[in-house]
Amino acid sequence: MFVVDNIIISDDVVDAPFSCNLGACHGACCVRGDSGAPLEPDERAELEAVLPVVEHRLRPEARAVVEEQGVWEESSPGAYATTCVGTSECVFVVYDGPVAKCAIEQAYHAGKTAFRKPISCHLYPIRVESLGEFDGLNYEQIAICRPGVRRGKRENVQLSNFLGGALSRKYGSKWVEKLKETIRDRRSVLTDTP
Repeated sequence: MFVVDNIIISDDVVDAPFSCNLGACHGACCVRGDSGAPLEPDERAELEAVLPVVEHRLRPEARAVVEEQGVWEESSPGAYATTCVGTSECVFVVYDGPVAKCAIEQAYHAGKTAFRKPISCHLYPIRVESLGEFDGLNYEQIAICRPGVRRGKRENVQLSNFLGGALSRKYGSKWVEKLKETIRDRRSVLTDTP
């Protein structure tokens, strides 16, 4: 582990090979899990604002959940997540054949909203844990992401590089530059050590 500006980063966030492979995993992270996507406090309002933009694309069962429960729920005291169809499929899932995709992200790429998707989704499989004055970044290594690990190995892409845009969105581009500099320094020390 190492620290960059009050962010504690596990080594595997930097060194693990990873590059998402939706063709192989079919977007399983959007439909499997213990709850919906974890939300930052301001993202609840973002979800409500984007709903009119994407609601027509949602499946009937997702619209029924949204009508009854809304687009977010309190998942534990003081913590919030997107609501789900059933126990784990995010209400914003739309299908492109067998692949689960995000209706919000599709609207973002079409220029219909400035909100891309919850930051927890954008950063996945990195999970952020609040540790008082620090954030902890950990790599959640789960079976559904094995195709992404294999692709990262083939393409020689590390998780921190693959998620550079998401990390920049969360912490800013200057922080990402400091992270890259720290990674370069750490690697040079490791390769220089006898």
